[in-house]
Amino acid sequence: MVKDRAFSHSRTLTAANKFLPRKPSSSSISLYIIFLFAFSIFVFNYYSKDILEDEQKHPLPEESQSLQLPREMLWGALDDYGLRPCVEPTAKYKATQARDRYLTVRSNGGLNQMRTGISDMVAVARIMNATLVIPQLDKRSFWQDSSTFTDVFNEHHFITSLQRDVRIVKELPKELESAPRARKHFSSWSGMSYYEEMTHLWKDYQVVHVAKSDSRLANNELPLDIQRLRCRALYNALRFFPPIENLGKKLVERLRSRAGRYIALHLRYEKDMLSFTGCTSGLTDAESEELTIMRETTSHWKMKKINSTEQRLGGFCPLTPKEVGIFLQALGYAPSTIIYIAAGEIYGGNTHLSELTSLFPNVVFKEMIATQEELKAFSNHASQNAALDYIISVESDVFIPSYSGNMARAVEGHRRFLGHRKTITPDRKGLVEIFDKLETAQFERSSLSNLVMKLHKNRYSVAKSVHTQAMCLDHIFVEMKEHAKEEMIRQW
Repeated sequence: MVKDRAFSHSRTLTAANKFLPRKPSSSSISLYIIFLFAFSIFVFNYYSKDILEDEQKHPLPEESQSLQLPREMLWGALDDYGLRPCVEPTAKYKATQARDRYLTVRSNGGLNQMRTGISDMVAVARIMNATLVIPQLDKRSFWQDSSTFTDVFNEHHFITSLQRDVRIVKELPKELESAPRARKHFSSWSGMSYYEEMTHLWKDYQVVHVAKSDSRLANNELPLDIQRLRCRALYNALRFFPPIENLGKKLVERLRSRAGRYIALHLRYEKDMLSFTGCTSGLTDAESEELTIMRETTSHWKMKKINSTEQRLGGFCPLTPKEVGIFLQALGYAPSTIIYIAAGEIYGGNTHLSELTSLFPNVVFKEMIATQEELKAFSNHASQNAALDYIISVESDVFIPSYSGNMARAVEGHRRFLGHRKTITPDRKGLVEIFDKLETAQFERSSLSNLVMKLHKNRYSVAKSVHTQAMCLDHIFVEMKEHAKEEMIRQW
């Protein structure tokens, strides 16, 4: 049987061998290779044509081409998440009881530092159950501005709009002008209990003088009515002097008549700012030396020796005019965009400013849209000029600060309060890294827009300076899912 199986297997192999191909010749192999190569070229060309046509119909994703923000992202208002201003007192809030205890205040700093300080002092006067005397403005700062409260603010509106909250008088009663005063430097960021404790001063004095107004009150963990009061003072009561308000509105109208909308750029490239921060990138040796001398001879500036390179790499320097231009271009703003410069005199003048205007020629200063006669009343008054910049910035379609600071935070907060208007805060540290790599050709310029856009995708105005207690959820959000509420509050 084994023999039969062996015979059967042998016969099967013999039959199969009849159908096996013969050993191919070298010429047939060559023809076969040529055929495969020609067929491959045909297939490649056919499908490449389809791919190109498809790419034209459907552009490549963001990784493969420059991102372009849609128009509404460049100019449109932010999503309000159902938040609206609500600064009115709660039901348990009681009208102030006038007392013969007086709080006098010397404000310090620039315009916006004084504004926030004054609004805090309104709240402090309420806590201490005191009458607030119209604050004195800073006349000893870098700007040497002689403006009084009534030169900058609408005094009558300030007093009357807060009459239910705090009693405010223009000056001390005559009989108390020579009375002994408790002179206090209240501790920074103090809370409710601190000022309640300070009421013991009334046992010995009728007048308490506050030597500095900035940052005297904590931002958090205060009663809701106190938070709302400081917001009422800042956003409702502290209106500017009518001539400033009126001219500011006229300048906004003139800007809009040019192109319909504009960017307000808070370009912190002034001499004092560069000297204070120790930032000298792009400056000449003579300019750097001038700034160093200024810093070393300004007694109240504590930091004297500053490493400019470390400052810049850490994101602690204002963006230069050149860097701002590249930033705006990368975001997608057109060269024809109207850019209002909300700032003092730019250091180096046109020498440095030209690096911005070469990319965006429609750069505008207030002197270009106001007559000499209109500005005459405000000359040599830094606070009044800053008030004009503030109005124009708050009313702009887009606000962009080149550096963080009191005005940047105040304007951003006010814009959020008024209707979630767009503010774009540059990531200075991230931008410096990108700009340096661009300068050393570490990537193609065509990739710049992608990098800048990704860096700023979450930096379109979340105003940290506005207390969340000043904003309320609209009633339509009552039935929102809990996780959606949490996400909204996190982003806020």
